[in-house]
Amino acid sequence: MSRGNALWALFAACWTVGAGAQQADFADLPPESQVIAVLEQYPPVLAAQAGIQFEEANRVRLQAGVYEFNLRADVQNRHVTVNPGSTNYGEYGVAVERPVRLPSKAVLDERIGEEGVQVARFTRGAAFHDASRRLLQLWFGWLREYAAVKQWSQQVEVLRQQVDITAKRVRAGDAPRLELNLAEAAASQAETSALQAQTREAIARGELQQTFPGLRAPQTVAFVPPQPVTEAFEYWRDRIVEFNHEIARAREEVKRRQVMVSRARADQTPDPTVGVRYMNEFGGAEKITGMFLSVPIPGEARAALSQAAVAQVGAATQQELAARRIVSTEVSNAYFGAVGAYEASQKARAAADAMTRNADLTARAYQLGESSLNDVLVARRLALESGLASRNAQLQAQESRYRLLLDAHLLWPLDLGEEHEQR
Repeated sequence: MSRGNALWALFAACWTVGAGAQQADFADLPPESQVIAVLEQYPPVLAAQAGIQFEEANRVRLQAGVYEFNLRADVQNRHVTVNPGSTNYGEYGVAVERPVRLPSKAVLDERIGEEGVQVARFTRGAAFHDASRRLLQLWFGWLREYAAVKQWSQQVEVLRQQVDITAKRVRAGDAPRLELNLAEAAASQAETSALQAQTREAIARGELQQTFPGLRAPQTVAFVPPQPVTEAFEYWRDRIVEFNHEIARAREEVKRRQVMVSRARADQTPDPTVGVRYMNEFGGAEKITGMFLSVPIPGEARAALSQAAVAQVGAATQQELAARRIVSTEVSNAYFGAVGAYEASQKARAAADAMTRNADLTARAYQLGESSLNDVLVARRLALESGLASRNAQLQAQESRYRLLLDAHLLWPLDLGEEHEQR
């Protein structure tokens, strides 16, 4: 096996340590239990959870109705003048009244409350989904820097070996001292680049862990070669649209607004107020018990509220249409991006393998005195650049495929998937 192929094998082996803890297909991702735990504590997700609690309380309020009993009491003094004198009578009255919500309105209020809870649940699902995307983005951002550290470390090792080979040739009188200086300079430059890569890796690791406390980037990461996207575009489009939280939320909002239109129209028939009262007059000589009914006379304000509710349905319908178009565009970009990234990763890997073989052959030729040190260093640099490009292309292919799986609810269990299927 050539040295370049051996290094590739070594690099792949160090990435596959610990892969048994998770499914092989997702071995380069953090454990699912850890992912769910940190996502549930992500501030936007917690805020959306509070929104569900608010809507559940609002549902109870709507079910109970806003009307309450009112107690009225009055005290008065009646002064009666009768020749030759006058008499004062203490009088009082009490009444209990309450507006009565019509049964059809109560049913509509209950539906409005239920739809509000559903909207809040899909809002939380959307927040959970966005958090998952953010985690995936930061994770692969860190993986790229992690891979760069490994690549540069290997480059330092190879160039240090080249320094030893050059030193032997110098001692044997087969190479000038200048070549040794050049080899040492190239190794020092690689060490500098390795240190810079380590700094970038530390920054990426810190951003990941600060954004999602509790998620720990491991010291070694399993590497899974990118897999092609085998299903057709229509499969991904239909599934992602079916399970998309933004579309579901917009659809539920349309339903809620439609019920609110019915509620506004029903409100054009006013709710009556009924009550009972007791009055004690003429110092107790007259005692009156009765009932009363009052009904508001509807005006233009109630009709205007109904028209406003209809307009809000139109706005919500357009927002749902906009959400569908945005998601359809995202699916198209994600699908063709994943397909293209996989093809690019295969070509980049083939190019990297060829460059590595060329660098090994050039180094062997130098040992035999058939090439110059400058040729070796150029070949090593080209092999490194090609290797970095190949590793980044593979990681891009993996991230693109995982993003597609995530949006289709096939990567991690996203919030409200079961409720969505049942609806």
